[in-house]
Amino acid sequence: MTVCWVITDGAAGNRNQAIALAQGLGLAPQVFDIRLRRPWSWLAPFAPRDPRAALAVVPDGFAPPWPDLAIGCGRASAGLVLALKQASGGRARALQILDPRWRRARFDALVLPEHDGLAGGNVITCTGALHRIDDAWLAEGRARFPAPGGLPPPRTAVLVGGPVAGVPLDAAYIDGLLAVLASWQHDEGGSFLVTCSRRTPPALVQRLRAAFAAWPGVFWGGDGLDTDPAANPYQGLLGWADRIVVTPDSSNLLAEACAVGVPVQVHLPDTLRLRGKRQRLLRRLRDAGHVVPLRTPPAATAATPLRELPAIAAALRARLGWPA
Repeated sequence: MTVCWVITDGAAGNRNQAIALAQGLGLAPQVFDIRLRRPWSWLAPFAPRDPRAALAVVPDGFAPPWPDLAIGCGRASAGLVLALKQASGGRARALQILDPRWRRARFDALVLPEHDGLAGGNVITCTGALHRIDDAWLAEGRARFPAPGGLPPPRTAVLVGGPVAGVPLDAAYIDGLLAVLASWQHDEGGSFLVTCSRRTPPALVQRLRAAFAAWPGVFWGGDGLDTDPAANPYQGLLGWADRIVVTPDSSNLLAEACAVGVPVQVHLPDTLRLRGKRQRLLRRLRDAGHVVPLRTPPAATAATPLRELPAIAAALRARLGWPA
């Protein structure tokens, strides 16, 4: 049996991608959410020869025998994944999701977004972020969270991230988003299935919560009022959505929205000028028909769901010399 470790900083976007990749390979990984101690937290992705020496707290089980496969995602994990390969005498295979920005050729494989513009013999590219969304995952979400199914259609899922460089996601942005959704509700009725991320500023969560309280729907703020992570209805909201509106700050949210198989719209006000990687990703998704700009009336058609995990897992198996 292949022993697989997933190592990330615990951020949802990194953790979910690494677990998805392990499961796509047919593995049941042991998951380690790690925190680096100084100076390694400053120096990451550089890491000491013994990966445990970089950790503020060594998790139970993070000890020899080392795994057959280590999967990392994000800067904090990259050095540890290579250190595990070295500590195992080269036996442990090292996979990294997202650009490690360090010793790329030493990894057995890198899974990188194509908008990074990187290539190499060990590089496998994907359009967006990895995820586990397929028809079975969506059906499980509807079964786990049946309540949204009783809300009036059309059910619009609204996925809100948080401000990042070039995407302020401020009060003006949210007010523009709400104005379009209010016009939809006026014209069509329906309901809203709203989820905020841990990056959504608390003031904006409260602004959104107050606005959506006027309409039928579900609201998940993750802001202290919604305290039980196990109760997060995200899977159910995607499962019941007839269409999705998503903010453009997160490649994870965009990729997951485009995987559902319903129309996806992105709020892109005239004042917002995306640049660099975000601009390239959104252009790619728009050119493929996966997303359209938010407008009135809402979009009526959807592209083929963006589900890249099976193809990436197959490419990795070939790269590692594993049977298909």
